[in-house]
Amino acid sequence: MVQPSARRIALAALRRWREEKRFADSIISGLLAKADLTYPDRAFALQLFYGVLRNLTLLDFWIGCLRSSQVEHSLRDLLRLGLYQLFFLETAQHAAVYETVELASRRQRAVTNAVLRTAARQREDLLRRAVAQPLSVRASHPQFLVARWQQRFGGKNAEELCRWNNLPPSIYGRINRLKISSKEFLQLYPEAKPVARNSDLVEFDALPAPKAFGALNRGHCYIQDPSTVIACQVLEPKPSEKILDACAAPGGKTAYIALRMKNKGTIVACDRDAERLAILKDNMVRLGIDIVRSVRHDWTRGRIPEEIASVAPFDRILVDAPCSNTGVMRRRVDVRWRFRPGDLTRMPDEQFQITRCAVSLLKPGGVLVYSTCSLETEENEQVVTRMLDQFPQMRLSRQEFCLPFRDHFDGAFAARLVNPD
Repeated sequence: MVQPSARRIALAALRRWREEKRFADSIISGLLAKADLTYPDRAFALQLFYGVLRNLTLLDFWIGCLRSSQVEHSLRDLLRLGLYQLFFLETAQHAAVYETVELASRRQRAVTNAVLRTAARQREDLLRRAVAQPLSVRASHPQFLVARWQQRFGGKNAEELCRWNNLPPSIYGRINRLKISSKEFLQLYPEAKPVARNSDLVEFDALPAPKAFGALNRGHCYIQDPSTVIACQVLEPKPSEKILDACAAPGGKTAYIALRMKNKGTIVACDRDAERLAILKDNMVRLGIDIVRSVRHDWTRGRIPEEIASVAPFDRILVDAPCSNTGVMRRRVDVRWRFRPGDLTRMPDEQFQITRCAVSLLKPGGVLVYSTCSLETEENEQVVTRMLDQFPQMRLSRQEFCLPFRDHFDGAFAARLVNPD
């Protein structure tokens, strides 16, 4: 039986991602859970898998330069893995070529060896040819998406956004001040670095030491990008209020709302996915939050369940709507390859339907915050405009945007709508 290795796990993940059309995170986490790898090898497998996915178009461009004949899918996966090591990780040629050839079937070994050795010899020429390609090729993003961003943000910002999406994501944690103060946290976990713009947040190295993860197990912090707290800040929850978190799982924003409420009041946290809702429940227990009532509900189907209606009307409602995730492509690496232009027709209709349904549960004088992690106007400003057209009595009092190329955090949008008294 062949022993698992980081490269073998990465190759298996690439093949499953191509064949099964499942989310990348689910595929690689499932494979790693079954593999007996050291901590550094697990990290290397992740680096290889996500690195190839971030650079698919460019890697395929180089494959096309090196081999004019048709390349079958299984061979392409191998060549992508080898070229990524040679050109992005700058792995020593003998190691990158030998280890990749070792993964090949007997039939594919000769061609794999030949292509990778030719790539190593022609490295400078291939890099020059890549620089001359359109942004969609050299940054490996769908052309239609690049064109959208160039039109909206300008060429320079679009290029910076693509560059941002191809960087390994930083790891941030939000200190859970229900259990520990910021000062105590930094003393207990000296590897955590404070985030200047928010005293609740810290940054870990790309691969936190096991001791840092102890902070998660103890409920001392929750892994959360700074952009995700914007919607909660715009919501401005207060202690003793009744708050509805309409699309809550896995609970990061729910937990931050509870923190700002000082764990006093009531939060009804809804989600349509039972597994994600179970994760939310576990997170609340670990973080020491006891004011959350979790309810499974799909806002696009059926009547509002009694568990929600009986608590209404709510002082504040957060609708963190399902979206295209174009603001978090750095973290959700395969989103760019799943996204289709038609999604910008389908998703806004669903977002509007969820928000319109939630509004009926808002008390007079209450606040509803609509938020996404999308950069697209169809999912953000245009949904808000539809809401104001549908409910002309409501007032837009605030809009916040987080743009990666400007703010250096994940993308996010939040709009605060006020219901009249």
